[in-house]
Amino acid sequence: MKVRGQRECQSCGHRWSYYETGSVACPSCESLRSVGVDERTLHTDAPVTLDLTPYRTAWAEDRLADCVEDCKRDLREYRRQRGFIDGGDLLPLDDTLLAANELLQVVDLFDRTRKPTDADERYLHALLRDADEGGRPPVDTVSDAWASARGLGYANAIADYRHDVADWLDEHPDEEARQTLGTIHEHVKRVQALEGDVSLDEAESLVAATRDVGRYLIEGEMSALASARDRLEALV
Repeated sequence: MKVRGQRECQSCGHRWSYYETGSVACPSCESLRSVGVDERTLHTDAPVTLDLTPYRTAWAEDRLADCVEDCKRDLREYRRQRGFIDGGDLLPLDDTLLAANELLQVVDLFDRTRKPTDADERYLHALLRDADEGGRPPVDTVSDAWASARGLGYANAIADYRHDVADWLDEHPDEEARQTLGTIHEHVKRVQALEGDVSLDEAESLVAATRDVGRYLIEGEMSALASARDRLEALV
């Protein structure tokens, strides 16, 4: 959506950046009477952080099963508030969002699995330990039973990113990038239809291709777009 990023309080005159607070309430006097004082700019991100501390504690106390719904709620809310356009500037697809999307799927499987294996539990613990700091467990540590959670989680994150990039391209036209995004979209739909049941290498390649497109648009690196196309062609 487009918002006016610079706000002015009509009660006390204080000015602030909506991009930094995500609120129309004045940070000085808390009045809701404020107006935008600049042009509307495309903006989808919010100043939100992911804190998994309560669930790490629950894991340590062997009561995570009792907190599953709260954990999924917090992860969904984080995903809902995150975006990839900050005051008109396109952002990269970051590891925290990828890990959060994967953890959401893993926690759901944990909730439905009667007897998770030791490997399953080690992998869940690794995600809980590092996801909110952008830590993604290495491919070779992914639990076999829960590998689809990574595929589906990443596909969902890429779908969110592609949506924002498509909106950004409406104001910064680039037909080659849009065509490559369309190819990514087709692969993502396939992974979602398969509920993530694809190879881990395919999931990682889709992430890398998506990041290549982002790097091309953000940094103007022509070779990044060619890299994205090569990765996608290898998936056919």
